[in-house]
Amino acid sequence: MPRGIGVDAGAEGRRFAAGRRATDFQDSPIARLILLGPPGAGKGTQAERLHEDFGLLHLATGDLLRAAVAEGTELGREAKRYMDAGELVPDAVVVGMIRERLTGPDGRKDFVLDGFPRSVPQADALDALLEELDLPLDAAISLNVSRDELVRRLAGRWICRRCGRSFHEVFNPYPGDPCPAGGGRCDLYQRDDDKPETVRNRLAVYDEQTAPLIDYYRSRGLLREVDGERPPDEVYAQIVSHIPASA
Repeated sequence: MPRGIGVDAGAEGRRFAAGRRATDFQDSPIARLILLGPPGAGKGTQAERLHEDFGLLHLATGDLLRAAVAEGTELGREAKRYMDAGELVPDAVVVGMIRERLTGPDGRKDFVLDGFPRSVPQADALDALLEELDLPLDAAISLNVSRDELVRRLAGRWICRRCGRSFHEVFNPYPGDPCPAGGGRCDLYQRDDDKPETVRNRLAVYDEQTAPLIDYYRSRGLLREVDGERPPDEVYAQIVSHIPASA
C-alpha cells in the first residue's frame, strides 16, 4: 500500500521549483517513485532533478545497462551478448540490475525509476522484486503530454554533418553563424529517428506496449497524473506534491 502523501507538499513543490533543495529542510522525505510517460514527456529531466534535490537514486535502464557492460559484471556480460546480437535485453536481466543497485553497499531505500517498467509483464516483475525487498512504491507519476506536443518536441532536430552541433526548429534554432569546423554555414541534416513519421511510429509503439501501465497503476491506487505540457518548473512542482511527507 502507498504511504501517506504530504498535505503541504504542493507549497513545498513550489519552493523547490524556485530553487530550494531537500537539504534546506530538516527531514528529507524518502520516496520510491516511477515516472511514466511517452518519449519526449521529460521523464529524464525531471528524474535527474529529483535526484539532485532529494538525493533519490535515479534508475534509468539505459544508464544501468551501459554501466553494467562497462564494469563487466556478470549481468553486464549477459546483457552485452543480447545487445551485440541486436536483441532486446530480457526483463530478468534488467530487474537483476535494479536489484543490485537497491541492495548495494549503500542500502538505498529511495529511488525514481525512469524508463522502466515499459510493459505490464515488466511491472509484474518489478512488483515482485519490490515486495521481496520490502520497498513498496509510493506513486507512479504519469507525465501527460498531447501527441502534437510530443511530435513538436521530438521532431525538428537537425545536426551539422561537419561539427556535430545539434539544433531544434523550435527550441534551439540554428542562428546562421559560421560552422566551427569551417566551410561556411553548418551543413544541417535530420536523422531518420528525428523525422516526424519516425517519431509517430515510436509513439505508436508506446501506445501499444507502455500506455497500459496507466490503468495498471491506477487499479493499485498508485497513479498520480501531472500536466506535462506546463513549464518544467511547474511540472516539477506537481511531481514534488506527490512525494510523501515522511518515510
